[in-house]
Amino acid sequence: MAPRKTQAQPKPEERQPIDYKALLNEAQLKAVMHRDGPHLVIAGAGTGKTRTLVYRLAYLVEHGIPPHSILLLTFTRKAAQEMMHRASEILDERCGNVFGGTFHSFGNMILRRYGSHLGYAPSFTILDRSDAEEILGLLRTEMGYQSLKTQFPRKEALMTIASRSVNTGKSIAQIVKEEYTQFAPQIDGIFKVSEEYARYKLDRSLMDYDDLLVNLTRLLREQEHLRVRLSETYRYIMVDEYQDTNRIQAEIVRLLASKHGNVMVVGDDSQSIYSFRGADFRNIMDFPKLFPGCAVTTLEQNYRSGQAILSLTNAIIAHAREKYSKHLFSDIETSAKPFYFRPKSENHQARFVCREIAGLLRQGAKLGDIAVLFRSGWHSNDLEVELSAHGIPFVKHGGIKFVEASHIKDVLALLRISLNPMDSVAWHRVLKLIPGIGGVTAARIVKMGVDEGLGYNALVAKDLSKKKYTGQLQGLYDLLADVRAFGADLSAAVGKVLEFYKPYFKEQYEDHKDRANDLVSLFHIAERYASLDRLLSDLTLESPEKSGLDESAEGLRDKRLVLSTIHSAKGLEWDTVFLIHLVDGCLPSSYSMVREESIEEERRLFYVAATRAKRGLYLVAPMLQGNNYYSSFGGPSRFLYEIKDLGRLTRRVT
Repeated sequence: MAPRKTQAQPKPEERQPIDYKALLNEAQLKAVMHRDGPHLVIAGAGTGKTRTLVYRLAYLVEHGIPPHSILLLTFTRKAAQEMMHRASEILDERCGNVFGGTFHSFGNMILRRYGSHLGYAPSFTILDRSDAEEILGLLRTEMGYQSLKTQFPRKEALMTIASRSVNTGKSIAQIVKEEYTQFAPQIDGIFKVSEEYARYKLDRSLMDYDDLLVNLTRLLREQEHLRVRLSETYRYIMVDEYQDTNRIQAEIVRLLASKHGNVMVVGDDSQSIYSFRGADFRNIMDFPKLFPGCAVTTLEQNYRSGQAILSLTNAIIAHAREKYSKHLFSDIETSAKPFYFRPKSENHQARFVCREIAGLLRQGAKLGDIAVLFRSGWHSNDLEVELSAHGIPFVKHGGIKFVEASHIKDVLALLRISLNPMDSVAWHRVLKLIPGIGGVTAARIVKMGVDEGLGYNALVAKDLSKKKYTGQLQGLYDLLADVRAFGADLSAAVGKVLEFYKPYFKEQYEDHKDRANDLVSLFHIAERYASLDRLLSDLTLESPEKSGLDESAEGLRDKRLVLSTIHSAKGLEWDTVFLIHLVDGCLPSSYSMVREESIEEERRLFYVAATRAKRGLYLVAPMLQGNNYYSSFGGPSRFLYEIKDLGRLTRRVT
């Protein structure tokens, strides 16, 4: 990687040596000054992980290690560039001459040089996700799976299944049986398409993102002379966020360090939360076994949070089944303990959060310094509606905004035409849900219904009576009649619409299981309303154009509340954090209940969420309703019971 241009600096022999002892705490200093041999640095949340890597990079260069023999592997290009830039400012521009980048960018560089050993030309093309999906879609059609009467995965699902198989080490059959049960009858076909996809890429010198790692690993395993050469070239290896590596990335590190063992990995086992992407918790736990004689350094002094919050987070992770022991401490004192609240409903939770945020703003807080975190994107649905009603602007990370999700738009379109038969936009959306109806047919029906004044009767017009979709149009006509008959009973009307929509929903969205809770939320929200027009008005009040403002605009960060899944919040921090839906079935997720490893990852999610807070932390566990559209364990999170007797919380119940 080319060095970053910097201002003129003194020559190395003219610079004063860096006083590492004065700039680092004891544990950081130990990590930085460890030179040869394997080293595992367990960096607790907020303990200066990046600072440690930056100074270690500067230390190696200052003490005579040639920059080109140092390899810094990170998960984003930005992270690597920032570390090299900071090291260059501490020492000099030589620190910009290390190779710093992602596993994928390193794989790309090596495969450009040596990919011919695997049959690839140096000019191979890298496919982005959309390119790869287009190829899979083409193969799916050419192999005859497009016309199957039984459901066969679309190109997006095929790509996800193939990628999950590569990154987790599981077979395609395992992935389908565990995560895509609806495609179990098509396992053989999925496997054949995947095989053909691999041949297609090799014949045309194409690689997708996963291939960059897979083929780099193959090269290092199969070509011993190249493995030795590369290991001797990169004699000092550093890896950031090691707890997030998958099995292939861990193998790449092992192979690259095979001649010298000079590898430092930095991470936090307690923040290993990305198994759904293929990250393997065992990589960081088994590192000392993989590299015998490994030194282990633990960073425990936290520079982010007050001690009251850290006392809680220490209690959360103390119950982990397997961990590296650490006890976070801080010189930052806060008077208030984390606050625990048990609202009587999801809506009460939303109103409580809005009320508390309003109070914080009156005290001088900025919206951008406050975050509401949750396990799954749908957990904020009710809150989003309440925030819009209170005029509190927000941005959501992790999941689509509730009212902008396509399946919610489908249902709202059904409700809109039941209220207003002249809504041509909603008519187009609804009609195109029906198999066999395309843009031309939909436009013709809308013309009859809206322009020619037939209204709902257009659905049962004579010239549509012998079409393959006639029965579904009749079903839509009957639905609209039923909805009108319900009158003021809005929840019954919405329930009927959801019942009608269900088969279309399953056909339209291969990830319908992940989206289903949004429909549950919509039903519960509708229960609070007396009229359909008021419900639709509140759900569409905030325009998508407004919500899509460029977040990089100056000052915008301070003007919007952050809503985020815990996964998307990792690495970030706020003065005040609200953690909502802290109930069994939500955190931990009901999907995690069958495996102990999954429960343990849910505990780490709780830990990550709590460690995002600097000064204030609210833990909110609403009482959840139960009906035909909803099921949940519903009691306060089991993780709360583990800490409830430790005096860590200020409690309030209703």
